[in-house]
Amino acid sequence: MKIWNPSWFQGSKEKSRYFEGWYFKNVSEHGESCWSFIPGISLVGKNAHAFVQVINGSTGDTYYFRFPPEEFSFSKTSFDVKIADNYFSEKGFTLNLDDGSNQFSGSISIRDKTPYRAGLLRPGIMGWYRYMPFMECYHGVVSLNHNIEGTLVHNGRTINFNRGKGYIEKDWGSSMPQSWIWMHSNHFDESGTSFMLSVARIPWIGKTFTGFLGFFHHNGKTITFSTYTGAKIRELTYETGKVVIQVKAGKYKFEIEGRNKSTGALKAPVLGAMDRVIHESIDAELKIKAGLKNDKIIFSGTGINAGLELVGDLKLLQA
Repeated sequence: MKIWNPSWFQGSKEKSRYFEGWYFKNVSEHGESCWSFIPGISLVGKNAHAFVQVINGSTGDTYYFRFPPEEFSFSKTSFDVKIADNYFSEKGFTLNLDDGSNQFSGSISIRDKTPYRAGLLRPGIMGWYRYMPFMECYHGVVSLNHNIEGTLVHNGRTINFNRGKGYIEKDWGSSMPQSWIWMHSNHFDESGTSFMLSVARIPWIGKTFTGFLGFFHHNGKTITFSTYTGAKIRELTYETGKVVIQVKAGKYKFEIEGRNKSTGALKAPVLGAMDRVIHESIDAELKIKAGLKNDKIIFSGTGINAGLELVGDLKLLQA
């Protein structure tokens, strides 16, 4: 059942050189506060540990809370993860983080979740690649868009997320790719619209290739575009803090321009160990234009409070 429920914990605590993590993005009603919380586990010998990473989108400040691996527990039949006194599920999360210097507490509840629908031929956003047992990294989308309620307290300061918006995705496997681009926003003028695109250099049977996957959710309809659907990247250019990508996907065409602002340093896995440092912006801006092959525009807008990662040698992605 795990294959058709990528939000569930996909591994086991007996694995080695393995990581798994969930990404909870939370934006307040008017966008003045944007925080992401990343619970997960790293299983590498004596260095095995559970963790909760935090990034403040307004400042780029990041925090890493580390726990013994035995304080990580999970349900075998649902998305329910507990790390010490911190609890995460598709219904929300509760924080009790304190490393002596920084503290986070409080709860966020999730409602009106828009899930990514799984099926036999597409057991999640990775499509049939999900059935391959030798992939370096797997990706899942838990909630394309949802409303959030609740407050969090950081070092005595209360952050109000009532009537805010959220997004959840996850990764698991042995290592993140050598290089990648990731972007997401669900803060467009047209409520309910959400966009995600991930482009990565992927190992495959002794070779590598540039693969990508993404979705565009608008007016209640989800359009998936990916390497496995036959979609093609027609343009990929970049400069410092900016990337431009054009995608052709069947009868649809997407033009995307992403610009980051403040960035924060996060830890990423290499052979399961959280030893790599990457930089992410969650106050970036995405300009999206979606059209049909007859050049009719079906959407044009700017997503704010966006996540954007430009990691590694991006020249590899142009191959």
